[in-house]
Amino acid sequence: MQYLKYRAHQLFTGTEMLGNDFVLIAQPNGTIENIVSVENAGDDVQVLEGIVLPGLINTHCHTELSHLKNCIPQHTGLTNFILQIVQHRNSVEANITTAIQLAEEEMLENGIVAVGDICNTHFSVQQKQSTKLHWFNFLEVAGWLPDIAQKRFEQMQAMKSQFSTLNFPFSIVPHAPYSVSNNLWNLLQTEFTNKTISIHNQETLAEDELFKNGTGQFINMYEAMNIHNTSFKPSGKTSLQSYFANVKTAKNVLLVHNTFTNEVDIQFVQQAATANSQIPYFCLCPNANLYIENTLPNIELFRKNNVHITLGTDSLASNTALSIIEEVKTIQQHFPLIPLAEILQWATLNGAKALEMDTYLGSFEAGKKPGIVVWNDTQIKRLV
Repeated sequence: MQYLKYRAHQLFTGTEMLGNDFVLIAQPNGTIENIVSVENAGDDVQVLEGIVLPGLINTHCHTELSHLKNCIPQHTGLTNFILQIVQHRNSVEANITTAIQLAEEEMLENGIVAVGDICNTHFSVQQKQSTKLHWFNFLEVAGWLPDIAQKRFEQMQAMKSQFSTLNFPFSIVPHAPYSVSNNLWNLLQTEFTNKTISIHNQETLAEDELFKNGTGQFINMYEAMNIHNTSFKPSGKTSLQSYFANVKTAKNVLLVHNTFTNEVDIQFVQQAATANSQIPYFCLCPNANLYIENTLPNIELFRKNNVHITLGTDSLASNTALSIIEEVKTIQQHFPLIPLAEILQWATLNGAKALEMDTYLGSFEAGKKPGIVVWNDTQIKRLV
């Protein structure tokens, strides 16, 4: 067998950064054989510039919104952003499916091998039938009014049958605490058992204001959407502490954005998840946070508390590119003291674990087929 052999300035394994005296050896189909010293690598070693690393994992994306690229202005704030999504998201199905295809191609070109994709419709099913990516499909449900809970749940049950035809994992998940009524939570909880679920979490200060006081920008958003808010009673606690008990039966919980999550909330989640025998993952989408709210999470706070961090791009409605490497660069720019190897682990092995794909993706271990990527100052390129 003619093996693939790669040597670069650095070799990132998924957990550690090695120097240029190591060579990655893989089968022609990309299955990892070994990492050896240069002296033991033999002939035909390809020498590359930059860092060789496993394929990247995008743990949060909305490919269904790809047709909205450049449609929504930056720095509107989340509630105004949501209003514009509602106004603009409907389009001819052919336009949406074409944009989904182009989004997939963009992610492939940017070295991404797996995606946690938020699905509100069936529009991505056809593309995923012949895909080159690994997908975890989060079938997302929203409904703030109690009397529409049953209808929304039944609609998602119908969509569930369509996604079950794909050879990819999926779960039914809540959209966000400000868009799921108690009635809908009660229905959704039956779907969480032993599943990995996701939820948009604390993406704006207004979210906590709603749950603590029943005031703020979400009240204005509901009024603009003609949603009567009489059934909601504020808990007096942060949104995260208000809803987290509703996901206690889930296997793992992927909390997305966390832009305004504080240390008390982080520790609350860690304690609750331990009691529930869960693993919480905190997905950061820095470029989307800058696009919408023009702010970033306090990443050092998450590091201080040793949480499991992953990375996501969010959608082309809220980002200029579907590139995990661009998310890495933004973190490096704003948090220069974080070691690159640590950030790359968020982008590879941690993401694979969050999407339950770490037995075959996320790291260079013998028998895995994680994709092989090279990243240097000018480009990122998928080798296998």
